[in-house]
Amino acid sequence: MQRSLADSRVKFRHLQCFLAVAQFGSVQRAAESLSITQPAVSKTVAELEAILGVKLFERGRHGAVPTREGQLFMPHASACVSALRQGVDLLARPEGAAAATLEIGVLPTVAAALIPPVLKRFAALWPRVIVRLATGANPELLERLKAGTIEFAIGRLADPERMVGLSFEQLFSEPLIAVVRAGHPLALGAGLPATSLEDFPVVLPPFGTLIRQSAESLLSAWGVPPLSAFVEVLSVSTGRALTLENDAVWFVPLSAVEYELAHGMLVRLPLPFAGTDEPVGLIRRSDTQPSPVGRALIDAVREVARLRMAAAAEGKPKPATKAKKANRTRGTATPTAR
Repeated sequence: MQRSLADSRVKFRHLQCFLAVAQFGSVQRAAESLSITQPAVSKTVAELEAILGVKLFERGRHGAVPTREGQLFMPHASACVSALRQGVDLLARPEGAAAATLEIGVLPTVAAALIPPVLKRFAALWPRVIVRLATGANPELLERLKAGTIEFAIGRLADPERMVGLSFEQLFSEPLIAVVRAGHPLALGAGLPATSLEDFPVVLPPFGTLIRQSAESLLSAWGVPPLSAFVEVLSVSTGRALTLENDAVWFVPLSAVEYELAHGMLVRLPLPFAGTDEPVGLIRRSDTQPSPVGRALIDAVREVARLRMAAAAEGKPKPATKAKKANRTRGTATPTAR
């Protein structure tokens, strides 16, 4: 009963003042940012502390510093204020304007295969949404997610210390493969000696990424001697150009080159060892809930991923080549198991 009573007494102004003081570390600066008086901010924060029954700030000559309780409460207060602002903004937009703006992060090696069918399915349900796609390496996406500049990310499971405060829901897994252009000398043989790579440029994922670790494991298992020269690149378009124009051997996740493989532009090398399957999944902050628009896009991602897994199990083309069919079957998405 006490918790229920406290919930009903906490108002938006309480959260607004609390977050402002936490952000600026000063009651005076918080008051200036909110265009209200300093006593009003102090009184509002004191009311919130009385309602919650805890001390939220330590006040001294150096300003106001959140206590342990204040730090625990901060992400929940921030999520509440953010959700309310999104709702107000959604209803306040004029007729015909975009209903919302959604910012998400996605690995560039996954984007080309996954995003087109996802957005086609999503646009059928939410036609007036601005979607901003941020592509980057996995560590960059995780940092942007923690900073709150993107709502969720489609990436890879990272080391435990990088995943603090984040949740990972696996969507599918994909192997790392080696590809060359159609007609490449290496594509003509059934079995390749390890020394074959010495005669051609090699394109690898950037150092420090999970797919780079997979590439190095594959090269080691193959018995390839240490490479004296290679190119590191995450950009799919650059890797494609180097492979098509410079006769390069490109180590890349399968999803990044599905279109080129399907249309005969690139071919897989017959490697003696299969690349390690790397999980790809939804990464979200544990302390926030997605907006209604974000939830709809997440459902679309889950459904397309489910179709990919089903197609892979049956040995059929991936749903990226069947987007029209996926768009016609707009049922309720079923979340995949974590």
